[in-house]
Amino acid sequence: MKVGEHHYRSIWLNVDGHGVDIIDQRWLPHEFRVETLHTLDAAAVAIRDMWVRGAPLIGATAAYGMAIEMRRDASDEALDAAWETLHATRPTAINLRWALDDMRAVLRPLPLAERANAAYRRAAEISDEDVEINRAIGRNGLALIREIASRKKPGEPVNILTHCNAGWVATVDYGTATAPIYLATEEGVPVHVYVDETRPRNQGAQLTAWELGCHGVPHTLIVDNAGGHLMQRGMVDMVIVGTDRTTANGDVCNKIGTYLKALAAQDNGVPFYVGLPSPTIDWTVRDGLKEIPIEERSADEVSFVQGRGEDGRTTRVRISPETTPAANPAFDVTPARLVTGLITERGVCEASAKGLATLFPEKHNAGNAPR
Repeated sequence: MKVGEHHYRSIWLNVDGHGVDIIDQRWLPHEFRVETLHTLDAAAVAIRDMWVRGAPLIGATAAYGMAIEMRRDASDEALDAAWETLHATRPTAINLRWALDDMRAVLRPLPLAERANAAYRRAAEISDEDVEINRAIGRNGLALIREIASRKKPGEPVNILTHCNAGWVATVDYGTATAPIYLATEEGVPVHVYVDETRPRNQGAQLTAWELGCHGVPHTLIVDNAGGHLMQRGMVDMVIVGTDRTTANGDVCNKIGTYLKALAAQDNGVPFYVGLPSPTIDWTVRDGLKEIPIEERSADEVSFVQGRGEDGRTTRVRISPETTPAANPAFDVTPARLVTGLITERGVCEASAKGLATLFPEKHNAGNAPR
């Protein structure tokens, strides 16, 4: 996607051929900073401390982190240690484990002398594959937007509500939930996006709004609790969110607050869709509420907010009493029964084991998906 007049992915190989460049998302939207990762530990910090975030981008960053380490030490011991170090950074997003397992499976059979080059090559492939997956999600979701647009008056926009950031800075490019929106805009289908601020880290306010603005997509920032109100008044035509892990039965784990939007959507007859890249499906999990670990992040993320002060500097301020404790579960689980459909790179299906099996029969036939 574009930042000003320049096209960027969210992660790319540095000109030195070894370091990995990322957009440091902690400073958006007020400052655009690019950081270069040169070590395994730097990649781990970038994931854990949310310099990068979003399940697909976490996976790509982890893959490059393993490549960086293989250049330093290609031994089996270093390979396994790199897997453990990176896997411990974020427990909820399944793409992290998927990418690490993929990298280890590719590298383990190779002679040590070949591992570094192979690791960089596979990390680049994972990144390129993510772009193609997201573009396909965009095409499949665009059909849904077109269908709603066909029922509207000429020029009347399709109003879409989204939560958190499932955009191009959460992936390598295009995004998941935003991919259909970007393709609709490029095709000339009028859309308007209601952007949830998404407390506590405000990824909607700071990232999604910034992205949409860069791409010229009409949008309005709303507080998290306004979504149901807008749905009651017929101001939302559809909801599209992303996912950090989806079970084989179609339960969707996403940024905290997603479940409440799904409840409001069901109560008001608003279709609720999930942009779902297949690496985000955890075929080993059936019950999202019982089996998906929910990351509990620092209370400081709730007690403090970051923004630009009147002096033009980015600063952090406390918004709660110093003696008040805070809880910070980062994700919640939306049961499959509340999901209208899953928008995947292979098509749109119902949120169920049967629905997923129609698009991914190889997983079902392998016995990974429940019957």
